Amino acid sequence: MAINSMPKKQKNSLIKSAEMRAFWVFLVVAIVILILSIFTQPLSWTLIMLVVFLVLGVINFFISFNLAKTSRNAKLERTELNAIISNLDTGVIAYDENFRILICNRAAENILNINAKDILGKQFSLSLTKDPKFRIMAQVMFPSLAPLSVKRSEAGIYPEVIDISLDDPRLELRISTDKLIGLEGEILGFVKLIKDRTREIEILRSKNEFITTASHQLRTPLTSLYWIFESLNKETLSEEQKNLISEGLTVSARALKIVNDLLDVSKIEEGRFGYHFENADIGEFLEKILQEKASLAEEYGIKLYFQKSEESIVCFIDKEKLSYAVSNLIDNAIKYNVENGEVTVNLSRLKDKPYVLISIKDTGIGIPPEEMNKLFTKFFRAENAEKVVADGSGLGLFIAKNIIRQHGGEIWAESELNRGTTFYFTIPTDSSLVPPKETIYEEE
Repeated sequence: MAINSMPKKQKNSLIKSAEMRAFWVFLVVAIVILILSIFTQPLSWTLIMLVVFLVLGVINFFISFNLAKTSRNAKLERTELNAIISNLDTGVIAYDENFRILICNRAAENILNINAKDILGKQFSLSLTKDPKFRIMAQVMFPSLAPLSVKRSEAGIYPEVIDISLDDPRLELRISTDKLIGLEGEILGFVKLIKDRTREIEILRSKNEFITTASHQLRTPLTSLYWIFESLNKETLSEEQKNLISEGLTVSARALKIVNDLLDVSKIEEGRFGYHFENADIGEFLEKILQEKASLAEEYGIKLYFQKSEESIVCFIDKEKLSYAVSNLIDNAIKYNVENGEVTVNLSRLKDKPYVLISIKDTGIGIPPEEMNKLFTKFFRAENAEKVVADGSGLGLFIAKNIIRQHGGEIWAESELNRGTTFYFTIPTDSSLVPPKETIYEEE
């Protein structure tokens, strides 16, 4: 690692020189005063002066000793810190408020394809972006210059996290920017941590390509199989044959749903799920979904309730995508419920915030506390849920979370084992809060 530490060295050298000069001046002055006092003052006064100077000398010695010890410890800590930063796999760039580069470690040199000696101590301005050798660094320092940048953190909140995609060479970087704060709370500068995610993203793309290809290959025969069972189900058959056809229809429909979910996940992870937003009355939207779920609730013996807001609330939504998310949550609330259980959907406007809050509460089996943190991850199914409903891909909640976040909202859950679960999610009433571009939301 190369660090622009020359100004600090010069400053430390000047401090040490000043300390040494002060010590020698004190020593010379003390000796001169003592010699003069021997010839001009009584012996008692000379002895008093000698004692005073000895005490001052001891104090001065201990102060100098402690300063030297502190300086040595600080230098040791700085050396250790430099060694740690130097050997990090993550690139580190530190700069002051004027964009003067203070630190550039080896990982940053490799990622940005630069030599630290060319930038340390220099002010990195927009004029340097014209130099081809600083092109990658310019896009890291000023992410708006990158072909594609996606903000992962809230505006104005530190650390700021941004993903950028670069061409020629192909790079996928995650940049985390944080403030360097002084002892009195003043901003001394900023530090950027640069993680090269190119290989990680390429592996993800390869996996998604495989899943997409395999899913497409499976969907066509499964669709044909479903149509065949559906056609046979309309024929006049014996009771035994009808049961077999009904089972085949159920299994093929289940397999087709899993394949479609896999395709949806691939599209989400590639940022091409495709959203078409429009203004809609969110109350009427939820009411329609509940009407469609009435037959499923009746089949499971579950009572459905809707606590609708009295006012009409318009939100900017993709009806098809959001319908998938809400339907999945209601389906789960029905299927993982208890006999004669209830599902209550509540819609209300958040006070002092441009959002509506929607909750889906059931009286079902609940989710084990130790598994709550896995709830929205791919392929996750709680152990108690697998005993109640054997089939399921474990993809529904992952897809639902991505849909809701793409609408500018958040989703979370509260649960008590064997007492029920409540899913909450928000949707903005202000269309400007909906992300303008499709964003890839990864598992957390």
